[in-house]
Amino acid sequence: MTIPFKNIPQNIRTPLFYAEIDNSHANTATATQRALLIGPMTSGSGTANVPQISAGTGDAQTQYGANSILSLMTQAYRDNDTFGEVWCLPLADAAGAVAATGSIAFTSPPTANGTISLYIADQLISVGVTAGMTTAQVAAAVLAAMLLIPTLPVTGAVTTSTLALTAANKGLVGNDIDIRFNKQGSAGGEVTPTGLAYTVTAMAGGTTNPALTTALGNLLDMPFDFIACAFTDTTSLDAIKTFLNDQTGRWSWEQQVFGHAFYAYRATWAGLTTFGTARNNQHESVMGFYDSPTPPWEWAAAIAAVTAVSVRADPGVPMQTVALTNISAPPLQSRFNLSQRNTLLYDGISTFTVADDGTVAIENLITTYQTNASGQPDNSYLEIETMFLLTYVLRRLRTMVTTKYARVKLAADGTRFAPGSNIVTPKIIKADQIAEYQAMEYEGYVQGSDLFAQAIVVEQNASNPNRVDVLWPGTLINQLRIFALLAQFRLSTTQS
Repeated sequence: MTIPFKNIPQNIRTPLFYAEIDNSHANTATATQRALLIGPMTSGSGTANVPQISAGTGDAQTQYGANSILSLMTQAYRDNDTFGEVWCLPLADAAGAVAATGSIAFTSPPTANGTISLYIADQLISVGVTAGMTTAQVAAAVLAAMLLIPTLPVTGAVTTSTLALTAANKGLVGNDIDIRFNKQGSAGGEVTPTGLAYTVTAMAGGTTNPALTTALGNLLDMPFDFIACAFTDTTSLDAIKTFLNDQTGRWSWEQQVFGHAFYAYRATWAGLTTFGTARNNQHESVMGFYDSPTPPWEWAAAIAAVTAVSVRADPGVPMQTVALTNISAPPLQSRFNLSQRNTLLYDGISTFTVADDGTVAIENLITTYQTNASGQPDNSYLEIETMFLLTYVLRRLRTMVTTKYARVKLAADGTRFAPGSNIVTPKIIKADQIAEYQAMEYEGYVQGSDLFAQAIVVEQNASNPNRVDVLWPGTLINQLRIFALLAQFRLSTTQS
């Protein structure tokens, strides 16, 4: 038997003991699955377009501004994933961008003591008022309370009895800042003080999100499996689509870095179907909702976080019923019924459910991929679990190949060589692939190992004898999503 030493020479005569370490059968490591949050900054010590690891919410507030969208995304992410590695990619507001604006006009003063419960971007501003206060005094009191909350993504100014609000970050994202009173309702102890009246003008008018090209380029080849982005304009979506694509992006044969992007989109049911059918990308998921107080970018960060937690544990387990922490449900009248949600799932939009206690949970997290290159319906990339299982399997195979075959000689099938030689053949590689597949089947990532063993093809390339080509016909594990039962009951018969 020939021992396959790579370093100890055969002609050494100096005694006695020499050891060479070979880790080719010991590597069981898995890739670090990082998350990335993409959003705008307002101030701080961070540098626009430069990715930076996050040390937590406080660090994000220091780096990007406590009232920035990126800081709020970090908070939402950490509310749902307290352990995983997360990075931030800050962006400066685009040159020429316009900030969204809104207002609250107080039109009638309170006639009794009470408490105003105002929510801006789902952050509570609680203001005590007394009978006899003028509307101008009420507006000033609300502004004073706002100034005590540094994480509000708006600034305020009072003119007479009107509180004007301006988004802290310029661009389209500011249009999604929600303004409402009494989110909890009377059952939660939130009611408008007697006599007080107001008119809310929703945030609008924000234009021009920042370009992503430079920022994405600065990521180089560092892997990020879970990417949450604050921007849902077509230009931003398409920039990340190109960044991740199968031909030249992170899913291409050249890069093999992988990754998946998460977004949330606020619109009516009809608006969501229009948005969803205009997308077709297996590397992005969009959660659709209407009338939630929570901003879309916080939904996106929370969904990326819970997906990261689940996928790191097991990429094949379905995401259904996974709860989102600190994400407010839309009021009952603004939720979608079963038929509407089922339609959304055919139009590229992911769905959620709401429990009796208001907890929001993922119902089905899908990709926006709907049709193939010929424009025909295609469900091959429908489920997000498919994408993460593919990522897991490909990385595992790459680890095995690069560890076991990093420095070996290749011989044709049928070549006779001494046992233990540092030589492989296509037949040996095929056996290793089958063994690895059986291990993954046992662990619950793939299925049908017998069929796999029959169908796999491993051959030496005809034009390049130093290359092995493999056809890997694996079948990924499925997820239990639908349980259909026919209750074919019987009535008892009367015994005479």
